[in-house]
Amino acid sequence: MPSSPMFAAVDPFDEYELLDVPAAPAALMAVFDSVPDPRSARGIRHRLSVILAVAACAVVTGARSFAAVAEWVAATSPGLLARVGVSDGPPSESTIRRTLQQLHGDGLDRLLGAWAQLREPASRGRRVIAIDGKSVRGSATPDRRCRHLLAALGHGSRMVLGQLDVAVKTNEIPLFATLLDSIDLLGVLVTADALHCQAEHARYLIEQRGAHYLFTVKGNQPKLRAQLAALPWTGVNIGATQHDRGHGRIEKRSIKVVTVKAGILFPHAAQAIQIIRRRRLINSKKWRSETVYAVTSLPAEQAQPTQLAGWLKGHWGIENSLHWVRDVTFSEDHSQTRTAAGPQVMATLRNLAINLLRLAGATNIAAALRHQARQPIRPLKLLLTS
Repeated sequence: MPSSPMFAAVDPFDEYELLDVPAAPAALMAVFDSVPDPRSARGIRHRLSVILAVAACAVVTGARSFAAVAEWVAATSPGLLARVGVSDGPPSESTIRRTLQQLHGDGLDRLLGAWAQLREPASRGRRVIAIDGKSVRGSATPDRRCRHLLAALGHGSRMVLGQLDVAVKTNEIPLFATLLDSIDLLGVLVTADALHCQAEHARYLIEQRGAHYLFTVKGNQPKLRAQLAALPWTGVNIGATQHDRGHGRIEKRSIKVVTVKAGILFPHAAQAIQIIRRRRLINSKKWRSETVYAVTSLPAEQAQPTQLAGWLKGHWGIENSLHWVRDVTFSEDHSQTRTAAGPQVMATLRNLAINLLRLAGATNIAAALRHQARQPIRPLKLLLTS
């Protein structure tokens, strides 16, 4: 008996389905082909694009580690793997792991971000992009803190449009413009939390990129926050209200908006926003209140209170639609991948899986992963038609 499974060139079960699976190259495969291969040319058995393709397919089925990727590859018939260029037996776990760990993580993110921007569905109304960072907590070592990645997500499409590694000796702020340099921003509204409420960010968006901003204002800008708090809010009517119920609590938000004149301590500010949040647990009668301020470069004729309220709430979609999915559905924070570019590359493959599934119409990523995992042909079709 052989020590490992042996397949015919095409399994009988797959033979009729192979007719529906296009052979490489496809648009995404062309992106994989453009990724620089860091390996020495001597002794290479599997092209880099092939390794990236099988890794992407495995992650679309829910694979969470290099070992899980290799297991998916080993369990898939040669006839299916041949569609992405596997011709000399499937790559082993060590080949997959060592190859992906050697990649330039930011370079891979840049190429896949460009692909995502081309594939992103057209927005209804103004295009809005959220910027936020996430730590990959499982990547920490005794002598190095965990990797931190800054990402851009489309509000409407919920697709990841770009990602960058935040180096250990810096923070997100210097990489704000670097991340957005690779994204078309003409007429786009960029939303960000208080960390990125920086004068240089505002000037970059308005003066260099022809975009707009909507920034939350907190204690890191004390003078600006004090100036916004001192505006005559009591005489301003509530412009929009929102009510939410979920996760064991009830939340009510009221939004007031005023036009600001020259003299506000922030470049190109056109409107100031006051958000009063009132929350209580469903089984409690005690309400807790919080007042938050925001500032935007959009004038009143381009941004009504209801729109601003929607964009402010929509910004946190990056937490629910990206960070939460990677943490809970893919168990990213429990991943033991720590070496070299490994943590970023695996996070990039998770982003790609989310993008592919959302382009296919998935609204529940966990359910979509289970659907893809039931038949190996499904992730291959997804990859080769994208």
